[in-house]
Amino acid sequence: MSAPYILVLYYSRSGSTNEMARQIARGVEQAGMEARLRTVPPISTECEAVSPDIPDEGALYASLDDLKHCAGLAMGSPTRFGNMAAPLKYFLDGTSNLWLTGALVGKPAGVFTSTASLHGGQETTLMSMLLPLLHHGMLITGLPYSEQALLDTQGGGTPYGASHHAGPDGKQGLNEHEVALCRALGLRLAKTAQKLGN
Repeated sequence: MSAPYILVLYYSRSGSTNEMARQIARGVEQAGMEARLRTVPPISTECEAVSPDIPDEGALYASLDDLKHCAGLAMGSPTRFGNMAAPLKYFLDGTSNLWLTGALVGKPAGVFTSTASLHGGQETTLMSMLLPLLHHGMLITGLPYSEQALLDTQGGGTPYGASHHAGPDGKQGLNEHEVALCRALGLRLAKTAQKLGN
């Protein structure tokens, strides 16, 4: 069996959520744990459209085994009308066997998101991602206000999870507070998993 790892599972369209995932992975690694970056393929309205098994670039596509065997989970999505993006929801809809077997019960989880506008539904998107994780029996970590960046941020950052304001064109990079909160989320997940012995 492999060493314990935190699965950083995300969907990214313009790259902002991908960059958040990378910063969360750095936080995980600060705790001495492996961070396993995985994404999900886009979905199509064309029934016969399929994605290759391995993406042309970036993180590999997640498998149910990646999720089943993780010690903890950080899950991220850009905001889509105050909700998670359809590709991530589609992946989660296929996890019923993990729910039936209780494979994720008791594992720590946290969420993250990126939006084009500052008040573009960050908190509702984070909450939409938490719902299936609660059904799976995962332990939600969130971000406590002991994280100074949560008090100082002029951009993203919520107690429900890390967030980022990418701007109308999606090209605004993560600011120092958003980076700090992403890393804090990764570190918190890893330390919690270590304490739980996951």
